[in-house]
Amino acid sequence: MAGRRTPPHILTLVALSGVSALSMNVFLPSLPGMARDFGVEYGVMQLSVSAYIGASAVLQLLGGPISDRWGRRPVVLTSLAIFILATIGTLLAPNVGIFLIFRLIQAVIATCMLVPRAVVRDMYDGAQAASMIGYVTMGMAVVPMMAPVVGGILDEAYGWRANFAVMGILALLVGIVAWRDLGETVRDGGLSMRQQAQNYPILARSVRFWGYCLAATLSSGCFFAYLGGAPFVGEHVFGLSPAEVGYFFAAPSVGYLTGNFLSARFTARFGLNRMILIGTCVCLFFVASSLTVLLFGIVDPFIFFGAIAGMGLGNGLVMPNANAGMMSVRPELAGTASGLGGALAIAGGAVLSALAGALLQPGTGAMPLMIIMTVSAAGALLAILWVLRREAQLSRAK
Repeated sequence: MAGRRTPPHILTLVALSGVSALSMNVFLPSLPGMARDFGVEYGVMQLSVSAYIGASAVLQLLGGPISDRWGRRPVVLTSLAIFILATIGTLLAPNVGIFLIFRLIQAVIATCMLVPRAVVRDMYDGAQAASMIGYVTMGMAVVPMMAPVVGGILDEAYGWRANFAVMGILALLVGIVAWRDLGETVRDGGLSMRQQAQNYPILARSVRFWGYCLAATLSSGCFFAYLGGAPFVGEHVFGLSPAEVGYFFAAPSVGYLTGNFLSARFTARFGLNRMILIGTCVCLFFVASSLTVLLFGIVDPFIFFGAIAGMGLGNGLVMPNANAGMMSVRPELAGTASGLGGALAIAGGAVLSALAGALLQPGTGAMPLMIIMTVSAAGALLAILWVLRREAQLSRAK
């Protein structure tokens, strides 16, 4: 088939990233209702988010080297097939334990988030790669922006299982598209695991790589903490229905979409590091402002979710550039770098998501969530400043 040999259309990469993002957040407005349906505490049901994120981190760590060795195409197609079977399992689960097992297996779809970035790096270099990643993730942002809205409506109309049925159907459709269009972009059969292992120390010793990883991890950590805590805040602090929570959940995606657009347009002009610096500053400004408002006793959903939209804008500037930066250290290990960076981002997100879920209790309000997000945003800013300081030192040494 021609699709096995030719580079994929960018819309195919958008679809792959989108279906991976969809599986993470389409059902979030249903979490309180799912907890009641299974007869468990909200914290137990929230494991379907935090444990899923943790499993995604492990699978990205494994998926990157495998895609560098055996190619992008087989990794994507196998992951989609497993995801569809696991989705059927979640629909038929008789209790929360079985549900959570199949939910963890669903995390295999995370490879469909790392592979498109690696494919872009296979095809483009430097700032151009960052611009193309920006376009891919800009399109991807539309899906998670709409997913909670649709998920809340489906929950009220048909129950929470409708969200998982939609996941399975869309994964099947995207799988058909990938089968026909996703050509292999790994050259010469890929690097053997031995060759990859020999190059790992160079990657591991790079200040640039770890700085970009930390900037991405801590910036996206704000978003993952939000995923873990916002359903609780929406229902218990602001008294919103599942559908209303879904509407407000679009806030970070609107910001992220805008940030991705700006990254795609201006990275080639301003450079990776400057765009990351601007993005981390934007993210910190908005979450710190929201925390300050809460400290003055002002509790308003429009202020809270407005700040979240600003956080999304900052993340939209940071993530494409940080991903391109970490993959530029060793281009032949683009999949490995993408997987390791994604794994760290998701692992950090899992911790912050679980922490937000654990700290948010009746009577706490949104304060614990905003503290976590502010500290995470400040850490992202320090990470890119570390990269800039290191590059300045190297420049003076020359």
